[in-house]
Amino acid sequence: MEWAIIVVIVVVVFVFISLTVKIVPQQRVGVVERLGRFHRLLTPGLNILIPVIDHVRIYHDLRIQQANVPPQTVITKDNVQVQIDTIIFYQVVGPEQATYGISDYVYGVRNITTATMRQIIGKMELDETLSGREKISSDIRIALDEATEKWGVRIERVEVIDIKPPLDIQDAMDKQMKAERNKRAIVLEAEAAKQDMILRAEGDKQSKILKAEGDKEARIREAEGFRQAQELEALGEAKAIEAVAAAEKSRIQMLREAGLDEQVLAYRSFEALTEVSKGPANKVFIPSNAIETLGSIGAIGEMFKNKEGKK
Repeated sequence: MEWAIIVVIVVVVFVFISLTVKIVPQQRVGVVERLGRFHRLLTPGLNILIPVIDHVRIYHDLRIQQANVPPQTVITKDNVQVQIDTIIFYQVVGPEQATYGISDYVYGVRNITTATMRQIIGKMELDETLSGREKISSDIRIALDEATEKWGVRIERVEVIDIKPPLDIQDAMDKQMKAERNKRAIVLEAEAAKQDMILRAEGDKQSKILKAEGDKEARIREAEGFRQAQELEALGEAKAIEAVAAAEKSRIQMLREAGLDEQVLAYRSFEALTEVSKGPANKVFIPSNAIETLGSIGAIGEMFKNKEGKK
């Protein structure tokens, strides 16, 4: 009997503690009601409640959550049915509003997403829908923000995962894409051939220009070398003439300084004629001034005498 009382007391104490002490983990929050009305929020850590009077209605996870919206079939502006998969990232920022503002905010977010998506796609044609994922996501997020603000839920991001057109449309799009790629490949190939021809022509042109410039430079250098050679040769001849003239001038100056007059020169000329007369010539022409100068010395007669003797 005593053991039963002890067990009952232990159970009562355990229940009392479990109703009084609440430990809330990080990034979670609890909504406390006192006698059925909102009283306060349980923050992360140790919290004390009044048993029976205080009651924890719900715990909310404050981390960013994600909710998948089931694939929806919508009709575009040009009457094409497409299937769209969407995912939503949201966060509870107002635990009290999320508890009392709507019974199930996740279900509400999915329904608003579906309705908004139908409105947006209904205003777009198929090509705009396929290429306008960012616009669709942005429009859905703006519509959700306006609706979920009073629910204490903030929409972080909306992602359109996939947009699937009907199979016949997909086949037509595949054929169109292949045709576009083939066309692009042909254009690129033609452009490459054109560039190749242009580059080859440019290379040939540059080669001819460089060769012509090289020939021109070579001819200019050759002419310049020939001109410089002629100038140097003329300069050498002029210097040689100047040297000969200077030597002759020096020789004459030396003869003058040695006291040689015209008679001596005539005598030296006569000596030279004497040597000439020893040769095979039959006639010797003597300058008249030499004859006048040497007439008194009888040299001419002696020379011709010797000449006659030889004959």
